[in-house]
Amino acid sequence: MARDTFNARQPGYIHIDDDTALHYRDWGDDAPLVFLSGWTLNADMWNYQCAPLADAGFRCVAYDRRGHGRSSDPGRGYDYDTLADDLEAVLSARDLARVTLVGHSFASGEIVRYLSRHGSRRVAGIVLVSPASTPFLLKTADNPGGLDPSLFEASIEEMLTSFPDWISRRAEAYFSPGTAHTVIQWTADMMLDASLYGAAQLSRVQMITDFRRELAAIDVPALVLHGDCDASAPLEITGHPTAAALENAVLKVYEGGTHGMYFNHAARVNDDIRAFVTRWQA
Repeated sequence: MARDTFNARQPGYIHIDDDTALHYRDWGDDAPLVFLSGWTLNADMWNYQCAPLADAGFRCVAYDRRGHGRSSDPGRGYDYDTLADDLEAVLSARDLARVTLVGHSFASGEIVRYLSRHGSRRVAGIVLVSPASTPFLLKTADNPGGLDPSLFEASIEEMLTSFPDWISRRAEAYFSPGTAHTVIQWTADMMLDASLYGAAQLSRVQMITDFRRELAAIDVPALVLHGDCDASAPLEITGHPTAAALENAVLKVYEGGTHGMYFNHAARVNDDIRAFVTRWQA
């Protein structure tokens, strides 16, 4: 049952070092959910999860990774190890345990690296929404279904030439058909607010990082939510093999779902997260 009000703490910053502070918001009580945003997005992308889930009795913590949103852009630390350490700093600063980590797109890799680097002592389960970093994107001899590296390099070169144009060419396919232009612009504004240098570095890291062994070592329950019309992270390259690599995972495929299904299918995403957490937190 929804509450009349929820505990909304003042947003603030977690200081990693002299050059780096991460902006966070922390709403609600009880079972904690920590939201990690997609590449170049920030905590605002989770507005349509955090508000209703906090109202339903969950504690929702969302933060902007370094170089994104309101957080610092130190010009370094754009690698999975550092991002995993940043996540540990957030969990420690907010004194969180038995957390469900919820990550979109690029953040799937962050969550996997966190678990391999810091273990699961704070983590009860994970939810990967439209995972785009796992298991391994690059085409190699032992990963023939991956993508040619020239595609990544061409995308990065295009982005560094004109990121607004890069976004514009991909915007409509990101959301479901008929999505309002205001929603698309809201998302583009978030992306343009990110560090361009950081975005390019993270794209390169995402391309070359092989998470297959790390995924296989994860023993906490996992929920993978993926759309069958995801142009940014095709289901057969990311969602299906990610779920198959995890020891204890459930894959839910959203018919007609795109990479932006956290918005277009927000109610269903929220229901699936709620049911998953309720089951494993019991």
